[in-house]
Amino acid sequence: MTTVDVMTAGRSAREVLVWSRDLVEPAVRTAVGRLPSSMRHIAGYHFGWWDEHGHPVQVNGGKAIRPTLVLLSAQAVGGTADAALPAAAAVELVHNHSLLHDDVMDGDLTRRHRPTAWSVFGVNAAILAGDALLVLALDVLAGSGHPAAMDGTRMLSAAVQDLLDGQSADLSFEQRVEVEPAECVRMAERKTAALLGCACAVGAAFGGGRPEQVAQLRGFGMHLGLAFQHVDDLLGIWGDSDLTGKPVHSDLRSQKKSLPVVAALASETPAGRELAALYHRDQPLSETDAAHAAELIDLAGGRTWSQTQADDLLAQAMQKLQSARPTPQATAELAALARLATHRDH
Repeated sequence: MTTVDVMTAGRSAREVLVWSRDLVEPAVRTAVGRLPSSMRHIAGYHFGWWDEHGHPVQVNGGKAIRPTLVLLSAQAVGGTADAALPAAAAVELVHNHSLLHDDVMDGDLTRRHRPTAWSVFGVNAAILAGDALLVLALDVLAGSGHPAAMDGTRMLSAAVQDLLDGQSADLSFEQRVEVEPAECVRMAERKTAALLGCACAVGAAFGGGRPEQVAQLRGFGMHLGLAFQHVDDLLGIWGDSDLTGKPVHSDLRSQKKSLPVVAALASETPAGRELAALYHRDQPLSETDAAHAAELIDLAGGRTWSQTQADDLLAQAMQKLQSARPTPQATAELAALARLATHRDH
């Protein structure tokens, strides 16, 4: 293989993620360092930089797919990763704002193999730290001095509004007996896909992309984001806890109406009806019940449906990517990252 072939093929997804973390983490650390000490302490714990006492630790901080999409999208339109670094840091701050709040609302006790921030510092403190990260993200974008800063701030603000709307819908599903698959898809489009679409769009804008390129890359991110949520929901049921950082069947024990669950409940199959009887109980499921629920979801077709949806959405994302006419290396690397994000072990 020639040097030109290597450059066109690009780096592997894991190499790109390491490269992105090496660029983005210092920028995020610098931004978090501007927070008041009370908020900085909780944020640093959440990011995995130190323990609850402020002592440095080595903790896996997650893949950081969203900021990587920002950097690669900037390169895809002929820009540089350095120019898009403020946007990448801002997207990562927003994402972690949502994780802090999600853990509180879902009552999750662990994230990335360690206690969640709210379980260590309290609910109120974690909520405030999440708020601080959101405000900080907008400040990072507005203060970047980039010509696309105003548009980028509006894009990110709109994505956050969609995210909040999606989270609200997700919470409302817990109080309802019946949820249609189409409703669940719309919720996932707002809660997850909107921020991935924004990551690609704001990256393209900071890379100097044309409006049509920004739009096509947003579409790539949206389709990828919805595929990502399907896979995430599959992992929430059948994933290896060593990989996910959460207990096995955690979504089922809390009777969460995720995409494969809703598809199974709407299947009108014997397994779907039996699953509905389990899910309509007033108390959380036992581990035995949760394991049985996983079997029923599979039998009712929920697992196959979500995996098929993820595969179809990935194909649509690739079409959007090609329509943006990106640079060859960025095309290869965005495609590799998309495959990694949607083909995690489950």
